[in-house]
Amino acid sequence: MHLSDFDFPFDSELIASQPVLPRDGARLLVLRPPSPSFDHLSVRDFPDLLEPGDLVVVNDTRVLPARVVGRKQVSGGSVDMLFVRELPDGSWAVLLKGHVRSGLRLDVAPSTWVVVQSRDAGRTTVRVEGALSARELFEHHGRMPLPPYIKRDPTDEDRIWYQTIFAGKEGAIAAPTAALHFTPDLVTRLRDREVGFATVTLHVGLGTFKPVTAERVEDHRMEQESVEVNEKTVAAIHQTRAAGRRVIAIGTTVVRALESAACAENGLVPYRGDTSLFVTPGFQFRAVDALLTNFHLPKSTLLMLVSAFGGRELVRNAYQEAVAARYRFYSYGDAMFIVNRDRP
Repeated sequence: MHLSDFDFPFDSELIASQPVLPRDGARLLVLRPPSPSFDHLSVRDFPDLLEPGDLVVVNDTRVLPARVVGRKQVSGGSVDMLFVRELPDGSWAVLLKGHVRSGLRLDVAPSTWVVVQSRDAGRTTVRVEGALSARELFEHHGRMPLPPYIKRDPTDEDRIWYQTIFAGKEGAIAAPTAALHFTPDLVTRLRDREVGFATVTLHVGLGTFKPVTAERVEDHRMEQESVEVNEKTVAAIHQTRAAGRRVIAIGTTVVRALESAACAENGLVPYRGDTSLFVTPGFQFRAVDALLTNFHLPKSTLLMLVSAFGGRELVRNAYQEAVAARYRFYSYGDAMFIVNRDRP
């Protein structure tokens, strides 16, 4: 497959810079493969698309407000850092803009600084020193790591907007955006409909958002991300399937977590570790029957996964439909629901 196969004409004015409030007021485009027709609904209608006994699976990762600005001690120049992942020795892998060298000290808060430990083309590592720990630094002086296509600075509101109501386990540098549409009222309505809930954890990192630069899609390599699928969730999925009901993934990260745990010969099993699973058209899905997802960037691994799930041509047509109907795109935008099959 070629990278150009996952491109589509797009109007940048459709990029949502903030969410619809309340969150379940977002629009919802419904696909039922292989039917070429679409339904235009609202996320509030989502419970009506499910049946008693269906299982909704969400990602309970929590986004760290890990975007921090440092100041060089001598020149006073600013360095924008995104803390990506804590390493076993307590240092952090970061992405940063600006010229730095190993040993450089950057002031980040009163009596707190960052020391650059290593800097090369592959990775930059730093250590937080002084009065605050890394997580205290994030809490008091960090900003939410909004995607670069949102052309504004993060605000205090983003600490709420860019966090799902299921967030519990810290570790992500981006939100699992499909779940941003969920409100307590929507959850209550789903439970009243006797829809079950289960959780997985995939700490969204560089793997999800690393741009695909290889013209031949198969040559792309995903960065590893931390994932956990626990025994309770595995048991709930097996029970759902045994009852002839569906497993509904809320977002592409849930798909990658479940399908990573289901790649073993003996089917879906509990799993805790890293995943670099790259899902493209032709992938055999084992754990997921339907997918709620946002609209994604052209040529992205996220769009490739959605194309694998719904069918490349159908998803391409759906995106054209969404652009024509002026749906709002990306993290704070509207959603799509793909019913891969009615029954397992």
